[in-house]
Amino acid sequence: MQTKAVVEQLAGIVGANQVLSTPDLMGAFVVDWTGRYRGDAICVVRTHSVTEVSAVLALCSGAGIPVVPQGGNTGLVGGSVPQVNSGAVVLSLTQMNSLGPVDPVTGHVSVGAGVTLAALQAHAHAAGWSFGVDLAARDSATIGGMVATNAGGIHVVGNGMMRKQVLGVEVVLASGEVIRSMSGLAKNNTGYDLTQLFCGSEGTIGVITEVSLQLIRPHSTELILSGCESVDQALSIASRFTGKLAAAEIMDRAGIDAVSRVTGIVVPFPTPFHILVEVDGEIAPGDLDDLEFVTLAMDSGERAKYWALRERITEVLAVESVGVSHKLDISVPLSELDAVYREITTYLDQPGVRDVVLFGHLMDGNFHVFFTTDTDDTTLDAAVLELVAACGGSISAEHGVGHMKADHLHLSRSAPEIAAMRGIKTALDPKGILNPGVLFI
Repeated sequence: MQTKAVVEQLAGIVGANQVLSTPDLMGAFVVDWTGRYRGDAICVVRTHSVTEVSAVLALCSGAGIPVVPQGGNTGLVGGSVPQVNSGAVVLSLTQMNSLGPVDPVTGHVSVGAGVTLAALQAHAHAAGWSFGVDLAARDSATIGGMVATNAGGIHVVGNGMMRKQVLGVEVVLASGEVIRSMSGLAKNNTGYDLTQLFCGSEGTIGVITEVSLQLIRPHSTELILSGCESVDQALSIASRFTGKLAAAEIMDRAGIDAVSRVTGIVVPFPTPFHILVEVDGEIAPGDLDDLEFVTLAMDSGERAKYWALRERITEVLAVESVGVSHKLDISVPLSELDAVYREITTYLDQPGVRDVVLFGHLMDGNFHVFFTTDTDDTTLDAAVLELVAACGGSISAEHGVGHMKADHLHLSRSAPEIAAMRGIKTALDPKGILNPGVLFI
């Protein structure tokens, strides 16, 4: 089928003004947030309903046209953009942004895949509830994308990953068939849990159009900012609050110094690391007396300032850095965290590598590794991932595999596991039209 005919038929489904087919209009949809991954597309289709998504996928499946589902396009591994010469259609779901009522008894709510995290948080708050996942990209990250990548964020230690909040999904398969599993029943022991199958699937086996979520009751917390001499010391400080932790974030000196230069926020302590520890309830007398470098946020202004030191690192580095930005998201056992930090920073201390920053979710064993180079040298990324795998870690903690890590999947998954995942992909997407090149090479 010729490109012009495809565009015309898609316009017949969603309306001509919802199909973007010129390079200037498609520009923001074919490059990822990092700027490192970009491709091209036949067109971008913006859908408003599951009926439209179903019709678009049925058309593309029949014509053998690849489809790249896209939410807020805030990912860091190229998983939401097409490849070069892909001949793909980008399916934008951001306009599927309905917010259902919050059940006052159960805290259940159903939302469209295009709802932003910030919009969900405001909706939940207005009803007297809260949402268990939070991350810095809240204003643009969409719920569908967060489910598709099993997003994490700053409250995983207290509330779990995105999949833990998901009660049900509505998904359109590659064929255009719709699976709606939205009952939200606490007990439904009738075979495979298809809802959880789509969490973390990165748009490779179906397009998520609606999600049923479990909200939580809001609770009061205290926020501690402490200086540390090592990763091990940071772990020791955070672990004293085991059972009460809502968040535990670590920042190395290079990261918070960069934020300080841009924002003017004064870095409180002269230590190599700072940690933010959010604790449910109140801090008991004596909990902090033995710490030399520590402060407690006394009001909302101080809380916002301390959180900005952590949450603005990625944004600031993206603005300040020159060259190719490398952003790796890895996790390792807590017992290996200090050693892995030292190994990575030692390895990256070489000519041509600049702006090395490590920060992340301390008690999840999750570092975000940032550095820049003059050229797109993927051998550096591969070496870091191999180092992580050697100590029993994962090459992707919360951002997914995408295009970036597809040829490294074997470092974290066994051959039988990969074969099983390929089998699922083939069963649900036999023509391989959904997000080709993502997750698998």
